[in-house]
Amino acid sequence: MRTLHLNEEAERCLLCENAPCSKACKTADPARALRAIRFDNASNSWKWLKDASEEELTAAENACIHYDRPIRIREISKIIAERYGKLETPKAELPSLEIEFCGLKCENPFFLASSAICTNYEMVAAAFDAGWAGVFYKTICLEEIKEVSPRFDVVKNPDGSFAGFRNMEQLSENPADVDFQILSSLKRNYPSKIVVASIMGNTEQQWIDLAIMAEEAGVDAIELNFSCPQMKLSGMGSDVGQNTELVSIYTSYVKNAVKIPVIPKMTPNVDSMTKFALASHFGGADGISAINTIKSVTMSTGSEIDGKRIVSGYSGKAVKPIALRFILEMAQSKIIKNAQLSGIGGINTWRDALEFIQLGCRNTQVCTAVMEYGYRIIDDLKEGLLTYMKQRGITRLDEIVGEEIGTFATTAQVDRDTKVFPTVDRTVCIGCGRCYISCRDGGHQAIEFGQDRTPKIIGQKCVGCHLCRMVCPTGAIGTAKRIPKR
Repeated sequence: MRTLHLNEEAERCLLCENAPCSKACKTADPARALRAIRFDNASNSWKWLKDASEEELTAAENACIHYDRPIRIREISKIIAERYGKLETPKAELPSLEIEFCGLKCENPFFLASSAICTNYEMVAAAFDAGWAGVFYKTICLEEIKEVSPRFDVVKNPDGSFAGFRNMEQLSENPADVDFQILSSLKRNYPSKIVVASIMGNTEQQWIDLAIMAEEAGVDAIELNFSCPQMKLSGMGSDVGQNTELVSIYTSYVKNAVKIPVIPKMTPNVDSMTKFALASHFGGADGISAINTIKSVTMSTGSEIDGKRIVSGYSGKAVKPIALRFILEMAQSKIIKNAQLSGIGGINTWRDALEFIQLGCRNTQVCTAVMEYGYRIIDDLKEGLLTYMKQRGITRLDEIVGEEIGTFATTAQVDRDTKVFPTVDRTVCIGCGRCYISCRDGGHQAIEFGQDRTPKIIGQKCVGCHLCRMVCPTGAIGTAKRIPKR
């Protein structure tokens, strides 16, 4: 079983609550190890398996309640032992995940995004207890909010996980005074956590009143929701976020009404986010949150509302590249390049969060992954990022904020006079022919595939597009050195 198979097997795990496999073990926690593998933290998974006997692992496998067949826990344990059992902890100063955002000291860069995952005291308290650094509480307004049923739809991967998630929610259904009491209690009981009130007004006075109520409740900062794409009332949410004048005016009104940081939340349903970020900058914004959900359509009849479908917001893994594009554009802006950015969009693992940080974000917000897997993913978000920092000898998160911005160029600046050939590792190739099919039908017919089932690159035809590498299921195709084109 290669690493790919290890990952595939871990993907099959249902991530059960009170997992029977771990209950069957006295000295190990197979469920926690599987979760670590699932969330890109495999190098740390051995510590949850290393003390288990063969009998315990067998009992754990027998206890697995998978609907298909038990997870192969014993085989996974052997691979983990071989691959990670002898790894030494890098001898470096213990890194810190602490970072400042808009002048606020955060214990780590992982926050709950304003959404269904943080709608009452008990939910947020549970997340804080689990290790999340802060919360952008579900948006508070002064209008009556009535939600629809059902309100979610999912585009799934073959393994059943969320490829994308569509939601039709608006804002908090609680009365505003109730929500501000909740936020006050959260800040009082969790003084080291960062509590951000997300607000949305329908008039200048509503924005001011909500902001003052938030500050009086004792929150650390205010997020301005200029971005919800499915508001019932016009003139709210993304209707504001698509109007530079309103973005600037409402930001200015709120900023002049309070002393705490003000953070507008941008909508991606625009051609360019930079001009709207600039509008908020000129309005006095302390930071920027991006992105909110993308307007979308899914056709599942299971999400119909009394026989009707509506356009609403899309989130999850599928939107991450789009979110990163908007973050990069704002980070590259000469005027707002020093803005405090909070990154949102498709963050499932620590590596996803790292990409936002490397493009200039000082914190990240998570929603869809929590809805799918629960608050517990914070364990692997923190541990994975800490391990990465240890391996690089980095002690402070500030050191990597924005470090990849300079690696981007325009289409006019990239090298068009050289190319990189793909190479095939015969020891890893299994002879499936996927590379041949894709190159033949979607590339440049630059791969031969004969009776020996071994792909051969035809140098005279290969243009170095690397479609073959993208479709290879085993990672057998790598890259050669960059050379001049003939």
